[in-house]
Amino acid sequence: MEDLETFLAVIESGSQTAAARRLGRSLQSVNRSLLALEKSVGVELVRRTTRKSFATEAGLAFYRRVKPAISEIADARQEAASRRVEPSGLLRIAAPMQFGAAHVAPVIADFIARYPRIEADLRGSDRPVDLVGGQFDLAIRIRELPDSSLKARRLGQLRAVTYAAPSYLERHGRPDHPDDLVHHKCILHGASEAEAWRFRIAGRVRMVSVSGAFRTDNVAAAHAAACGGLGVGYGPFWLITDLVDRGTIEIVLEKFEAPKMPIHAVFPPSAMAPAKTRLFTDMLAEHLAHARL
Repeated sequence: MEDLETFLAVIESGSQTAAARRLGRSLQSVNRSLLALEKSVGVELVRRTTRKSFATEAGLAFYRRVKPAISEIADARQEAASRRVEPSGLLRIAAPMQFGAAHVAPVIADFIARYPRIEADLRGSDRPVDLVGGQFDLAIRIRELPDSSLKARRLGQLRAVTYAAPSYLERHGRPDHPDDLVHHKCILHGASEAEAWRFRIAGRVRMVSVSGAFRTDNVAAAHAAACGGLGVGYGPFWLITDLVDRGTIEIVLEKFEAPKMPIHAVFPPSAMAPAKTRLFTDMLAEHLAHARL
């Protein structure tokens, strides 16, 4: 590692003398490291003159490969060292409103209990927030992520299920295929007239149009309608686990469930997240690994 760091310093400083000053080492020590590295690689990496040092063609190629690796190792060292220090300060988190209340807030409580010098600010929003402008440390997003400069960590995934009350199924029958929903009353969530639900049919994801007599943007109202036998509902499994356990509603069309939606923690594009952010994300990932999602 010392020889590699010396090589990087020589290339970036432009001379062995400047590299020695940068590293706080003697010129002789820098020269020994270069010679040792070149001997181990088996090729000349640095061309020396009395005043300057510059990379050979092989040295430049070697530099381009080694530089990112050394940076990663430095970050790993810093991360490991930071875990010895108790995290402190304000942790600002954005999450979808209901998911944040059900799964993020309890983890925040455990996190503050473990690290009393932490304060937390949880903001609920079902729309993506500006991480940098809003000065958030992380945001939870439930979807596939577009390419961006933001860093992300996958924390888990969610089921989307179709369900109905036993009373409704007794009166109207149980759908055997997503296309059967055209003959059923569905509980609608969107603001637009047309609505479609996502299924996997014959190995491919397909949107199936549905209709119904009841529409709402309130999840609690949608669940109440489904429990009352008003129609077939569709949504995240984690929101209805208690109702399923009690037998109040039943899952239907289970074999046609669409691929699960990923849960990501998204971070600002800084060099490395602070310890409080990494430790909280670890705790949240552990919680979600054991949650019924």
